Amino acid sequence: MKQNISIIGSGFSSLAASCYLAKAGHTVTIFEKNATIGGRARQFKKEGFTFDMGPTWYWMPDVFERFFADFGKRPEDFYSLEKLAPAYSVYFGKEDFITIEDTLEKIYRTFENEEPGSAEKLRKFITEAQDNYEVAIKNLVYRPGVSPLELVTPVTVRKIDQFFSTISKKVRKEFNNPRLVSILEFPVLFLGAKPSNTPAFYSFMNYADFGLGTFHPQKGMYSVIEGMASLARSLGVTIETNSNVEKIEVQDKNAIGLVINGQLVPSEIVLSGADYHHTETLLEDRYRQYSEKYWGNKTFAPSSLLFYVGFETPIKNVEHHTLFFDVDFEAHARAIYDTPQWPENPLFYASFPSKTDASVAPEGKEAGIFLIPLAPGIKDTPVLREAYFEKIIARFEALTNQEVKKSVIFKESYCLNDFVEDYNSYKGNAYGLANTLLQTAFLRPNLKSKKVKNLFFTGQLTVPGPGVPPSLISGKLAAGLIEKEK
Repeated sequence: MKQNISIIGSGFSSLAASCYLAKAGHTVTIFEKNATIGGRARQFKKEGFTFDMGPTWYWMPDVFERFFADFGKRPEDFYSLEKLAPAYSVYFGKEDFITIEDTLEKIYRTFENEEPGSAEKLRKFITEAQDNYEVAIKNLVYRPGVSPLELVTPVTVRKIDQFFSTISKKVRKEFNNPRLVSILEFPVLFLGAKPSNTPAFYSFMNYADFGLGTFHPQKGMYSVIEGMASLARSLGVTIETNSNVEKIEVQDKNAIGLVINGQLVPSEIVLSGADYHHTETLLEDRYRQYSEKYWGNKTFAPSSLLFYVGFETPIKNVEHHTLFFDVDFEAHARAIYDTPQWPENPLFYASFPSKTDASVAPEGKEAGIFLIPLAPGIKDTPVLREAYFEKIIARFEALTNQEVKKSVIFKESYCLNDFVEDYNSYKGNAYGLANTLLQTAFLRPNLKSKKVKNLFFTGQLTVPGPGVPPSLISGKLAAGLIEKEK
């Protein structure tokens, strides 16, 4: 039965869901509060520079391929991809870094040079990680989290011990070199939790990193958003921007529409890709599934302090993606997860997309994005932002042996207050709920409301979790549940 479906938000999960629902024959309209689409994956332009405001890593290309294949398309029908070679570098001290190349064989050699005997250990580790990836991506993550039985398969039973051990234990059991340990623990940060709290099964992220590689879509991650929006529109989806949803209208425990900019927009189905906590505040108290205490007890992935910087001259001694792990990882992690506060000495990440893509910066200039992971819910002020820019830029100059501050044309910051203002993000979180053992699969917030009929959710606070590929999958899962309701 063809239905009128309203979707809140235009991020990856909402766009994905809209495509599946429109293909199924429904009338689908996306309502986006901001002036441009994309949610956290919006774009910022200034003085000839272009910046991805949110995600900058394109991992797990097979998930994107699977999404577009569901509509008889390929990613290259909408955007051009380039595999980064090298993938990224990690600084541990002044002019002291390890570069992760674009093939497993090269990475094995890098590990062996760093710690004799580690190449063979890495081969075994990646073999198991690849097996986990096959199980996770081709099976588990495409399940909607409605029952614990979804996790019980002959394969997962065989791997049950990996759900009760951690990435940190697994890595440190095999590798002694702290630099290699840091590199192997890094990918699970995309899942939003400390390696010591992330199930060992998630080593599949290491296969995503080393085995599949890191890519760059020409013109940035926003080109993926534009591609998905183009696909959605071709399927008949309508996208309305500057449309702030003020209330989800409920009648007789049925969602019947949205109040947008003061006007009721009737709908037979409501799907929210907006922040889950915020979405429930659009309902009367009696229709909310989760209390403030529930949200307060959850482990959230970090927020971020971001800087978008235009440089007058090219930056040297860095790759497209460069990580700075020259300070105590554990101390920074404690400041995010254990005693939320601004870290005294933060790790940080820098992206220079203009190293790969000439379209994102004027000729001879450099576009730089700097990111510091932060605890959600902490104080955010202009003074703190400026102080932390000074901290990281001084370290950046010392570590890469160059002066860059004097070539800054402009810098724009983005932090917790902006995540709240632009995305109604709970405590200003950037990545949603962490994928800890007790926040995995059916233990995450539901895709379908238990209190309001015809109300559904998608995105990084529900299954399968944070990140761009999981968001595409989440959209498919939510659309599938809606189809079952017909």
